[in-house]
Amino acid sequence: MLKVGLTGGIGVGKSYVCKIFANLGCYVFDADQVARDVVNPGNLGYEKVVTEFGDEVLAPDKTIDRAKLGQIVFNNKEKREKLNQLLHPIIIDEQNKLMLEVLAKDPKAIVIMDAALMIESGSYKRFDKLIVVFCDKDTQIERVIKRNNFSLEQAQARINAQMPTEEKRRYADIEIDTSGNFEETEKRVREVYQELKTLKFSERK
Repeated sequence: MLKVGLTGGIGVGKSYVCKIFANLGCYVFDADQVARDVVNPGNLGYEKVVTEFGDEVLAPDKTIDRAKLGQIVFNNKEKREKLNQLLHPIIIDEQNKLMLEVLAKDPKAIVIMDAALMIESGSYKRFDKLIVVFCDKDTQIERVIKRNNFSLEQAQARINAQMPTEEKRRYADIEIDTSGNFEETEKRVREVYQELKTLKFSERK
């Protein structure tokens, strides 16, 4: 099995790239979805968050209100770090569990884990290869404005709050530039897929 990390900033087209990889036969997992799942009622992440932050982070239906939790931790570095300390190990364990399940049924699989903060957290080191998805700055701003209904200032602020694209690219084993149209991006993803298939058989047992 080849384990591939995939990352990139907001609005660069990671979801579209992952959709193509999935259509080509890769097993694609969204780390954000895993993070949401571990804080569902009855799961360990839920219990830890409620114990640490109290009932004030709960919605009327007793699920965790992500907006309320976000307000608490967004401007409080200490609480944000505490939340990460609580949930990061649980999220990593769940990701590992998903990958082991794939390995058990398809030992020759290509698994792709899409995670926005993979480099920042250091979790990219767990993977055989790291793909960084990016596009030019003007295209990124335009996409963020359109997708999130942001003003120019809001889009720039959200982009500037993340690790710069140039820095992310320094960690990449493979790059996918999505600055062009859908067809150009799909062509590049298919090229990368063929490269990964070669790696799978030449570098991995």
